[in-house]
Amino acid sequence: MKKMLIAEDDATSCMLLQDMLKRYGPIDLADNGQKAVEMVRAAIDADAPFDLICLDIMMPGMDGYEVLRRIRDLETSKGILPAAAAKIFMITALDDLTNVIQAFSGLCDAYLLKPIERSALMQRMREYVLTG
Repeated sequence: MKKMLIAEDDATSCMLLQDMLKRYGPIDLADNGQKAVEMVRAAIDADAPFDLICLDIMMPGMDGYEVLRRIRDLETSKGILPAAAAKIFMITALDDLTNVIQAFSGLCDAYLLKPIERSALMQRMREYVLTG
């Protein structure tokens, strides 16, 4: 079982992601960036980090890029090596090259466009061995 976090402020997108991922393990939800960072910090501190984080880019307060940066900084500060770090999939309606580059520069693992297609999500899950 994989431990997952969906950081998404849109209820419909959140429900769709939950439906696609629920068979792989428990899912926690954050409807804003600050809450997502706090949940990741608490999970790491409890020695029960998330395996997968689905992160929306456009969220109120703190956008997905800032959340991504803070999570990667937190992992580094806790001595979590990249191979053991959470897999972070950016989930967004933004399909321009600038946003894609910014996401991968921030060390995301995948960039998926809304509306999320189950086949694309499952392909990424398999690539990162998150389906077992």
